[in-house]
Order: sequence, then structure tokens, then C-alpha cells
Amino acid sequence: MTGRPGRTGTTSRGGGQAGAGDLLELVRSGRAVTRGALQEATGLSRATVGQRLDRLFRAGWLREGAGGPVGSPLGGRPAVTLEFDDSHAVVLVADLDTRHARAAVLTLTGELLAEDSGTLVVEHGPEAVLGELGRRFADLLTKAGRPAAAVCGIGLAVPGPVDSETGRVVQPPIMPGWDGYDIRGRLSRAFTEHTGTPAVPVLVDNDANLMAYGEQRTGHPDCSALVLVKVSTGIGAGVVVDGSIYRGVDGGAGDIGHVRVGADALCRCGSYGCLAAVASGGAVAGRLAESGVPAASGSDVRDLLAAGHPQAAALAREAGRRVGDVLATVVTLLNPGVLVIAGDLAGTPFLTGVRELLYQRALPRSTASLDVVTSRLGERAALIGAGALVVEHLYAPARVEERLAAMGV
Repeated sequence: MTGRPGRTGTTSRGGGQAGAGDLLELVRSGRAVTRGALQEATGLSRATVGQRLDRLFRAGWLREGAGGPVGSPLGGRPAVTLEFDDSHAVVLVADLDTRHARAAVLTLTGELLAEDSGTLVVEHGPEAVLGELGRRFADLLTKAGRPAAAVCGIGLAVPGPVDSETGRVVQPPIMPGWDGYDIRGRLSRAFTEHTGTPAVPVLVDNDANLMAYGEQRTGHPDCSALVLVKVSTGIGAGVVVDGSIYRGVDGGAGDIGHVRVGADALCRCGSYGCLAAVASGGAVAGRLAESGVPAASGSDVRDLLAAGHPQAAALAREAGRRVGDVLATVVTLLNPGVLVIAGDLAGTPFLTGVRELLYQRALPRSTASLDVVTSRLGERAALIGAGALVVEHLYAPARVEERLAAMGV
């Protein structure tokens, strides 16, 4: 809900009476967690609030918590608080990289119940990759001790631009064979094939978007504008404004890896001079390999940086300077409060390079209130973001009403 509720049982969402979904949102957000507070927030009568809550209790989505503080100076029984019951379902999530995938089972509040990480090559194509994810999901549910029937939705992060309306990737430079493919349908079928349970909703988004969403919700909930830059095999950015992912008109927002920086290096997208061609983990690995250092990917560079390899550190710092130069424009345009650096290169050398050029090129006003940090969630950022995206979709007020009606409650 947005805006102020009226005094006659209406909300600003279309002017109708607040439904069960609106009440659930108030409880989940912590804005109203007692029956009395819900009455005050919505203008509904005590009886109507009770009827709405009864539907949520029967669905298993709400539970009573401990007694809250006494609301009257005259004393009396403590008000019974209401809580979102996150035990009634789980979410399956996965984060695809070019040669690796991480998958997990999460509670509805983002707690990790089981996790798997291993090789999965995106170039093998969507049919094989998504089929394998379905198998891993089934294994993870067994590991977590949860039945497949408890799954309410699936969230998937992919390393390419995504049309959020269709869940299909749009001309992804590093995902050959995936352009326009029905990811939602195939992953839904793979889940059913390996678990024998009916299909569940599948949401797909860009990995940097979901990393930014996860970081904002868990580490910077009060930040009204956050930018995350992921530097791994490629370079991408996610933007969260007022608690929502900003995607642009067709999912292409944040694709800073293909900003032209004047170099003559050939990018995987087919153009020359892209930022990713000179400053990504893949680009750094290529330069190391040319000098005789074994490195084929951003993850190899990460390992070399962790071992203190001096040449890798020098190249990572240089890459950070190139990215920082581009980020000076991004920061001036968006004026974020937090800039998160994530991915394989997100260590001290790269971060130092980013800061050098960012603070040199951006206007002082643009960076006066800016925190430049590394990821708090690390390799799980996209998983947490994907889980949050699924939950926010399934428990949005309008969707709640649809789901309750389908359940017959």
C-alpha cells in the first residue's frame, strides 16, 4: 500500500475497502501488528478486521505472537500481536553465472535452509541448464527436509538483460542460445518433472538487479537509492530506487559493461571499446594469460587476488579505475546513497581504483553522502534478492486476494 488510508475503510489502492491482502501487508511491514492497529490504519470495523484476519489464519499465513505493550494507561490485558508465519511455505532460488550456478531453499523471510554450488555452463543452452536446475532443486528439498508441495515459487538470476514482463532474456552477450527463450516455462516443467508436483510461479531477473535488491533489503533498508556494480566475467549494475528495482523499459537498465570507453578491445557483444572488454574479470584474466599467468575467468582472477598475486592486484586496480571513471557519470546522474561493489574483482585493489577515479571525476556534491562499500551478502546476494522478489510478488495485496480465492478461504 502507498499513501494514507482513509477513515471509512478505504485505502489509496483504488479506493476500495482494505482486503485481507492489505492487512497482511501491514503486518508483514510491521506498520500494524495488532487488531486495534489494523482498525486504526484501515478504518475498518472490528468485525470486518476479524473476518479478514480469519481468512489469513485459515490459509496458514498469519499467527499470533506474544502480547504487546498495554495500550491504555488504565491497564488491561496486553494486545496480542500478529506475525507473518513464514513456516507455511519455502522458496527455491538459483543464481546462474557463465560457468557456475548456486541454488538454495529459503524460508519466506530469507533464511537459508539448504544450498548447492557447482559447475553449470550457461553455453550448454537453456534446455540442458534449466533441466539440471530442476534436478538440483529436487535434491535440495530432500536436503532441507521440505516437501515439494511446500514450494510457493521459484526465483532465478541470470547474467543478462531480462524483460520482466515475459521473463525472457533480451540479446544477452554472454548467454548464447538464450535470447527470447521461455525460461519460466522450461524451469517450471523441470521442477514438475523432478518433483512430481504441480507447477509454481517462476520469476526471472538480471543477476545484478537481484544482488542490488538483496543488498538493499538486508543491509540498507533506509537507502532510497542504491547502485550495485557486479564485476565478474562481465560487468553489470543493478539499481534500486524507493525499494523497487529500476529496470528501464525492457530490462536493459544498468548494462554499464557496454558503455564505450574509447579502447580498441573487441567485446563479446561484437562491438569495440566496451567497458567489459577492458575492465571485467574476463578481461583481466585475458591480460594475465597473455603474460603467462594461468587465468581463464573472473573466478581465476579472484583466486589470484586472494593469494596476493602482485600482477593480478595491479591489473585489478587499473580495471577499478576504468570502472570508477564510468561510475562518476552514474553517480552524478542517480545520486545514490550507497554504491556496492560486488563480484569476482570486489577486493581492495579494485575498490581502491574505483574510488580514485570516482572521487576525482564526480562532483563533490554527488559523493558527499555516498557510501562506497563491498557486498555484505557476497555470493548469496542474488539468491537473497531472488527470494525477496518472489515473496513480494506472491504476497502483494492483489495477489493475496487471488490466491486466497483459489484456496477457497
